[in-house]
Amino acid sequence: MNEIDLRRFDLNLLVVFDVLMVERSVTRAAERLGRTQSAISHSLSRLRSQFGDPLLVKGGVRMQPTAFALDLIEQARPMLSGIQRALSPTQVFDPADSQRVFRLAVPDFALALFAELLARVRKEAPLVSVEWTTPRAPTLLDVAEGQVDLAIVPSELQWPQSVAGEAIGALGWRCFGRRDHPAFSEWGPANWARWPHLAVRIGDNVRSPVNVAAAAVGLTRTIAGWVPHFPAIAPILARSDLLATLPSAAMADVIDAYDLASTEVPFAIAPLPHAMVWCSGRSRDPGMIWLRDRLRPIARRTFAV
Repeated sequence: MNEIDLRRFDLNLLVVFDVLMVERSVTRAAERLGRTQSAISHSLSRLRSQFGDPLLVKGGVRMQPTAFALDLIEQARPMLSGIQRALSPTQVFDPADSQRVFRLAVPDFALALFAELLARVRKEAPLVSVEWTTPRAPTLLDVAEGQVDLAIVPSELQWPQSVAGEAIGALGWRCFGRRDHPAFSEWGPANWARWPHLAVRIGDNVRSPVNVAAAAVGLTRTIAGWVPHFPAIAPILARSDLLATLPSAAMADVIDAYDLASTEVPFAIAPLPHAMVWCSGRSRDPGMIWLRDRLRPIARRTFAV
């Protein structure tokens, strides 16, 4: 890809690209934008040249995006939304009429949290949309840059100066396995260490509180498998002899559905504090205040030890 000089890059091309990614058709994109097909084709050609990638290729009735195009639109849409917010009057927020799109970064086990928040938002602001993403390594930078409106992250992370936040509670810990797991018949530190475990790979920025606490009492665990997200845990535990030591909230909605058992961790693990964070430059944004007020009580119930 050619190096991009932002001083010369036409941001209108990203607007065209966004519509093309939705419509997957030059003809329909031209109709939606009120421009000619040749103008849209020219814009697509410029984008291809700029990024060194075909972006959209013919594939049946609709054009198909390349892997690069899918990654680009994921990065571009929050930026376009941020620019639109910056250029639009935001000091008035009427939930009943607003068509604003809020972007949240919340752990992927918080299904009940998101469902409750979405139900409340729909009741008070039927035209508002909420996009749920999961936290990742650069989430705090996304918050600082306004690409994510609100995030729930471990409090121990180092916040950029332009990020503000508040404590919402902490996650307590439990051990999980299938209901008839033999480890639970004589449960204790020895059985915890003896049986292999399943764990979630959450990145390298947060030390595993489980490993830290286990090491403090002279225990280690064998990790038989890693999964990329919490929803993968329950079905694997239900079909194996693996154990998992997780925040209790991570399994609250699935433990009965998968006929799992839960028991206390046989040693002390400090609760994992979490915070709700946002861009400090938008602390007085009425829409952000409205959303924080609705997320706060739900988050505090979810992250109650």
